[in-house]
Amino acid sequence: MILVSNLHSIKQIEKQYNTGESPVLVVCSDKESYICKYMRSTSAAYKLVSEYIGACMISEWEIPSPMMAMVKIKAEHWSAGIVTTRNLSAPAIGYKKLDGVIDITPTTYSFVNQSEDLLEQLLKIALFDFWIANEDRTYNNANLLYEVQNEKLISIDYGGILNTSTFEFSMSQLTSTDTILYADLFRHLSQNKAPQCVWNIVNGLKTYYHNCIEKCSNRIEDIKGNIPKEWNVPTTLIEEKLTQLTNPIWVNNVWDNFVECLKENLKDE
Repeated sequence: MILVSNLHSIKQIEKQYNTGESPVLVVCSDKESYICKYMRSTSAAYKLVSEYIGACMISEWEIPSPMMAMVKIKAEHWSAGIVTTRNLSAPAIGYKKLDGVIDITPTTYSFVNQSEDLLEQLLKIALFDFWIANEDRTYNNANLLYEVQNEKLISIDYGGILNTSTFEFSMSQLTSTDTILYADLFRHLSQNKAPQCVWNIVNGLKTYYHNCIEKCSNRIEDIKGNIPKEWNVPTTLIEEKLTQLTNPIWVNNVWDNFVECLKENLKDE
């Protein structure tokens, strides 16, 4: 179970990242730096809820991901030049900044060692994405870090889960071209490996998959109860999404779709 720390900023923000959510780097009360995403207005912060759900769920899958914390960024620590559209009353969600990692991009994926263990790690991450309907980990946006020394793939960013935070509608399945299985990283890791090697890994994942779903199901009440009310997302919508994720029909359809999409992408190699 993931334990979420409640932290606060202790110095002025000096860095803002030039990505979609414009996150900021915050030095927090535990003396560590966190990459923080924050509420941009008083309207519902669906993406922050998705970030929280994704980080909680991936911990139950035992897939490496940066430590998450709830961060209160003090008003006096927003420095000049940092984006001003923000809701100061709502906690931000922060991920501990990691050292010794490479951001996987179309130009850096070749640095990842072509081991069977890393291939299995990637397949677990892909299966997680299929289950949680993550539309933001694609062929040109891996949302992965590579820890070089320990040869680990580290999952980041969950704002695109639940079909990009579409809480008002039922979830839909990903397609074969909308996942990390369509990326150069997958081709790199599966290169020069017999198809049977891939399928041996996949066959070994089925029990793991259902065990992960069971663990996630046991977290639902805990997750609902710890989502900040300041984010203004109705509890009923959150409950509906979490119920859909653990519905046996969704769970079984995800597995079948994962297998079919994997076949499609292996065929293209």
